[in-house]
Amino acid sequence: MEKPDGLFIILPEEAHQFIESLPIKKVPGIGKKTSESLENMSIATLGDVKKYPEKILLKRLGKFGKRLVELSNCIDHSSVTPFAQRKSVSTERTLSVDTRDQIILKKFLLKYSEDVGRELRRLKVKAKTITLKLKDADFKQITRSTTLDNPTQSSEMIYSTVSKLLLKYRLRKKIRLIGVGASGFMPATMPHQVELFEQNVKKDNNWEKVERAIDTIIEKFGKDAVRRATLAENK
Repeated sequence: MEKPDGLFIILPEEAHQFIESLPIKKVPGIGKKTSESLENMSIATLGDVKKYPEKILLKRLGKFGKRLVELSNCIDHSSVTPFAQRKSVSTERTLSVDTRDQIILKKFLLKYSEDVGRELRRLKVKAKTITLKLKDADFKQITRSTTLDNPTQSSEMIYSTVSKLLLKYRLRKKIRLIGVGASGFMPATMPHQVELFEQNVKKDNNWEKVERAIDTIIEKFGKDAVRRATLAENK
């Protein structure tokens, strides 16, 4: 049964028929040399594998011949690795010219905060930890993180957070790489503890509404359709 997201369900009674009709080129691990050998043997599907005794397949294809025999009989000992949920979102850039100029660095932080926030909104998650990443001219890497009282997916909140982290860090050397990251995800729909921070949460939510509207415009017309004046100056 076909699903909207591309999922295909094979019932047990349909397994053999499906496997036998599966093109041999769809089998993972078949390289150019093996593909040529199979073509010379007129093996185009897994069902064609059954035309040959296992001994011949082992002689011509080695261990892979045994695997094809097993697959043609619906046997697969491969381990299944569950899809790993993303644990963080980040973006960074090595600057063309090393700099200590806070104005230039904050422009990069603004752009990357927007990118990270947009990705969080696309994933429908909020992040509890925001990280600033720097690498100085001597290739020393510096990371500074803040754990928020209320998780966010707001680009404005992310930018405000990393800007404060940059301000706290005393730049003694020029910076050659700068980046923004977010981690500690939770579903965007999960309620927060807002009693002590209700005003900040309302402000954050207002920004998120504006940013979701901007996301829609960007998705339809491209990133250049909406651009902050601060960033447009460098275009």
